[in-house]
Amino acid sequence: MKDTAGFQVRFLATILDVIIITVTVGVLSYFLFGVVFQDELRWVDAIEPLYNLLLPVIWGGYTLGKRMTHIHIIKMTGEKVTLWTMFLRYIVSGVVYGLTLGVGVIVSAFMVGIREDNRATHDFIAGTRVVYDTKNDAESR
Repeated sequence: MKDTAGFQVRFLATILDVIIITVTVGVLSYFLFGVVFQDELRWVDAIEPLYNLLLPVIWGGYTLGKRMTHIHIIKMTGEKVTLWTMFLRYIVSGVVYGLTLGVGVIVSAFMVGIREDNRATHDFIAGTRVVYDTKNDAESR
């Protein structure tokens, strides 16, 4: 069984993804509009869900941040994630987090840090886990 990724590496991957998306949108805004305004950075709100929904499906469970930290998302069965899996993981869990006024996010972070399997609320909703890359994963890229 693959080693599951803990809180720190998952958090780092998320921070890297946020930086990548924000910088990309900022640079594009600069070249398209000449300056970077707060209004143009609202594109981040449109691009970020697509990035988190589609990229892991296309790229075998990876986002750019996850690739850089050598972790990826898989189903509990060990299979690659699907669009439905990522919909559950990102959209449905986002609704749950919103309905709990953010308390669910805090609980989820503690779950990753405390639970032996390092699974968060969104992992349970989608039937996923985040694991470290293995030699086989590196060879299949």
